[in-house]
Amino acid sequence: MARKQKFPHLVGSKWTALEDTFGWRHFQVCNRKNEGEWVFAELRSSCDETVRFWINAKVLKDRRRWAAGWMTLEEIVERKAND
Repeated sequence: MARKQKFPHLVGSKWTALEDTFGWRHFQVCNRKNEGEWVFAELRSSCDETVRFWINAKVLKDRRRWAAGWMTLEEIVERKAND
C-alpha cells in the first residue's frame, strides 16, 4: 500500500511570517523536496522574487512564527497581542 504524502498541498501555498524574514513577511511555496522522512519547502518572497530560501515544512506549523495565508500588518499585531 502506498504511503500517504506529507504536506500534499504545500506547493503554491501562501504564508505570512510573523516576524520580518529576509526583510519580508509574505511568501509562497514554489518547490518541495523530500529527504528521507523530512519534507522541505522552498519559499519565495511575494514582493521580491530574488529572496528564496528552504525551510523544514514542519516549521510552518509553528503558529508563533508562521500563519497560513497572507495577513495584513494590523492582523499580525492583533494576533501577537492575543498570544
